[in-house]
Amino acid sequence: MGRVSDIERAGRIGILFGGLSSERDISIKSGNTVYDAFLSLGYDAVKIDVKDAGSFKKEVTISKIDVAFIALHGRFGEDGGVQRALDDMDIPYIGSGPEASRIALNKIASKEIFKQQNIPTPDYIVLKKSKRQLFSKGNNLQHLSLPFVVKPSKEGSSIGMSLVQARDMIIPAMDEAFKYDDEIIEEKYIEGDDITVGILNEKPLPVINIKPKEKFYNFKAKYTDGMSEYVVPAILSQRITKTVQQLALLAHRALGCGSFSRVDMLINKRDNSLTVLEVNTIPGLTSSSLLPRAAKAAGIDFGQMCVEMIRCALKKRL
Repeated sequence: MGRVSDIERAGRIGILFGGLSSERDISIKSGNTVYDAFLSLGYDAVKIDVKDAGSFKKEVTISKIDVAFIALHGRFGEDGGVQRALDDMDIPYIGSGPEASRIALNKIASKEIFKQQNIPTPDYIVLKKSKRQLFSKGNNLQHLSLPFVVKPSKEGSSIGMSLVQARDMIIPAMDEAFKYDDEIIEEKYIEGDDITVGILNEKPLPVINIKPKEKFYNFKAKYTDGMSEYVVPAILSQRITKTVQQLALLAHRALGCGSFSRVDMLINKRDNSLTVLEVNTIPGLTSSSLLPRAAKAAGIDFGQMCVEMIRCALKKRL
């Protein structure tokens, strides 16, 4: 990786970043970090700030890129939109294809597949914004037993997510989630250890144990310095580590993901059972993000990781 022959074969790499979603600021950080990494390795790279889906194809055409490095998070980044557009333009790109991206971002769709394939995932209920008036009138609606998590169906970075521990928290939590999506889910809260497994080139990386300072690994815990501790490799037995990695790879493949992803999971405090929360097809890509942390623990630095993603994208075209 990083040899002259690789650089020549890659041609011009377009770093797609920014985007249209609520994760735009995070995407900008990812894109800038990736761009700097490619420049330091001598690659011909250009940044493309995706501000509008309508003008996206025009900007890509003007930039004359040969391969796309997608650093877009959320909608039009992880929902299959940008992947479909690049397919139409016959431009190779990193990561999963349109359908796998769409399913993975949609928590309802991915959970249905997990259930079908006997991949453990927390119980959940789907709520629709069209029924919002019923909630405010206090109708006797079905809810999971407390505590439970409320979150939008199609958002990342724990945006719009709340931990509901009392009945009077339900409506505010639902209203917060409905700001971001017309469909939201109530998900059973499982107390346990947050873990995540990165997948790179279809192989699981070392497990990371996430230790938030608060009870819940929310947006604040993810993006505020000092609010979470990360142990990598996680301190687990060899047997449990292997089981966790195998389950992560199973979830990755169940959704049809390609090349790389990050699978978020929990180890149940009560019985040490495993449960899959979600699969992220374009996880955070700053030097301190979770996938790069796991790659580093496997002896792969940030630049090497980015090059490997491009290599896999080009390999799909052979």
